[in-house]
Amino acid sequence: MTRPLLALAAFEQELKWLALALGLASTIAIVQDWQPWPMILGLPFCLIWIYCGWLHTERQLKWINILFSALYVYGLLRWALGT
Repeated sequence: MTRPLLALAAFEQELKWLALALGLASTIAIVQDWQPWPMILGLPFCLIWIYCGWLHTERQLKWINILFSALYVYGLLRWALGT
């Protein structure tokens, strides 16, 4: 892993707390039907967990979140393009 990415390892616990907050906010946005906020909040949530998966070589965690990130990007592009 490159040096800048390893530098974030010191903040892993803080990133996990941020991911928790993003996950809760995304869930509230889903319940309240605040489109596109669930995708906007869910994408950084997944990116944090991808990073944590790479940090600890947890392949399953990494690939599941890559899949969800791709779906969020697709959804955001559809929303932005109005289709």
